[in-house]
Amino acid sequence: MILLLCLLLVTSASTYLWADVELNRDVDLGKITNRVPHGEGTNYLIVGSDSRAGLSAEAIKDLHTGGSAADGRRTDSMILLHTGANGTTMMSLPRDSWVTIPAHIRPQTGVHYRPAKNKLNAAFSFGGPELLIRTIEFNTGLHIDHYAEIGFAGFVNIVNAVGGVDICVDRNIKDEKSGLNLTKGCHNLDGRNALAFVRQRHQEAQGDLGRSRNQQKFLAALARKAVTPGVALDPTKLYPATSAGLDTLIVDKGMSLSTLASLFQAMRSVTAGHGKQINVPVSSLGFRTSKGEAVKWDDAQAKKLFAELRDDRPVTFEEKK
Repeated sequence: MILLLCLLLVTSASTYLWADVELNRDVDLGKITNRVPHGEGTNYLIVGSDSRAGLSAEAIKDLHTGGSAADGRRTDSMILLHTGANGTTMMSLPRDSWVTIPAHIRPQTGVHYRPAKNKLNAAFSFGGPELLIRTIEFNTGLHIDHYAEIGFAGFVNIVNAVGGVDICVDRNIKDEKSGLNLTKGCHNLDGRNALAFVRQRHQEAQGDLGRSRNQQKFLAALARKAVTPGVALDPTKLYPATSAGLDTLIVDKGMSLSTLASLFQAMRSVTAGHGKQINVPVSSLGFRTSKGEAVKWDDAQAKKLFAELRDDRPVTFEEKK
């Protein structure tokens, strides 16, 4: 899952050097070829992966994540965060988006593949963060400046470390696949239920778009909780939250703690209402393809939105909910 940044409470001086050493700077943006030019402002790609690293077999079963700790990681959610002179925009990219995956060589086999249509999360499965970044750049024209990713274990541990996150729902939600079982009203979600909440889509009328809105809603609540005195000023919560995030966080080689802090502040700002939270414009949620039903972007609206972000102009797109 995608909601990672309580760990940015690490910016206290006493933990800065430790956290800087602990950062896993595994993604080398400099090695990615055929990239689009830089635009105005800064673009961060924030990815929640379904990596089970750090989870026991019992935890995997309890969290309804499927697979095993030895399985590879795939994208469970993606957010492109743009910051610039005209504010901050948080744009969710549904994992089932129907896009063109550029020509690439799969690292697992060494086989060369031509450009082909597929779902967006297939890019990550085929070529990891590097191919995912190339694919997003190819389809949006937006240059990705920084990358951050967190797996299931880190997400669950962060939520538990801050003492859970308060979420209100307007109906009963029961989803067997994710394990979510909530009654109408407000709840304090622990890590297990939080993961189920941000992963479930089968009980959402708009599928992946509904899930993206839940993810953004939860991110806002998590950001609020992370900066409350009960967390930020309490070492018994601050340090476990920091460690939980660092354990499964993967960033690009150019990511410093100060840049990570800037990312967190931008996310905090937009989730507090000082910016836009949107999904990429969509024309069809059940677009039939050779890979099953997919999410088809609204080409005209998406092209306009991407141009506004690339040029750091005010975003005019208003999502209908």
